[in-house]
Amino acid sequence: MTECNTNTMEFTATGRRKLVADFAGGRLTSDAGVLLLREMNRQLGLLDAIDAAIPDPREPSSIVHSQRTMLAQRIFSIALGYEDLNDQHTMRIDPALQVAAGVAPEEAQAMASPPTLCRLENRITRQTNVGLSKILVDQFIAPHKTPPEEIVLDFDATDDPVHGTQVGRFFHGYYRCYCFLPLYVFCGDQPLDAYLRPSKIDGAKHARAILKLLVRYLRKHWPEVKVTLRGDGGFARWWLMRWCDKKPSLLRAWTA
Repeated sequence: MTECNTNTMEFTATGRRKLVADFAGGRLTSDAGVLLLREMNRQLGLLDAIDAAIPDPREPSSIVHSQRTMLAQRIFSIALGYEDLNDQHTMRIDPALQVAAGVAPEEAQAMASPPTLCRLENRITRQTNVGLSKILVDQFIAPHKTPPEEIVLDFDATDDPVHGTQVGRFFHGYYRCYCFLPLYVFCGDQPLDAYLRPSKIDGAKHARAILKLLVRYLRKHWPEVKVTLRGDGGFARWWLMRWCDKKPSLLRAWTA
């Protein structure tokens, strides 16, 4: 026999509205998991940090959708698996996504349209991307009450397949697909950098520049920390090894 669960689940309120999950029907969503992402963001403060790092040149009196709301809409949608901006034709009135973005869950309170979100993405500059990268490192540094003695920075490149004719996409012989070739840097499970690159390049391209920026920023907060660079043989480039040799307490380790 089926046992029906009538218990309710309470989330953090949105303004004066109580936010409760139950089984009474009403406007439905298939993406209620976004509410958990909302709670996580309240603990981490990621959206506020991202919003502060992106300049908003719009005329304040003409703004309909705040930048933070659009960032929440876009970032949470990607986390739910809705990467394409065309998905926002329907997701902009999804009640769970509206609540997660700080908008009243009503059909009349539709969030930003795909063209509006596209304009937001297209005004991100290289300088803004540097500021956004610092947020990841700040999130890594913040939980440490005392500086660690040693950290290991894992560098790796991998494919990001694409299915259109995006600028910068090329066929990659190793991955056998059209893709980008982003560079990722992790320390343990914590991402420190995600650098999008075209795929027709050496996998170690710009690794030294990223490493220099990371080491400089980390040493600013932890002057005595020992840093180990770890990567596969594709990162064993003379220009990267020479720079490591000139830095005290900076080691390198290559894997197969």
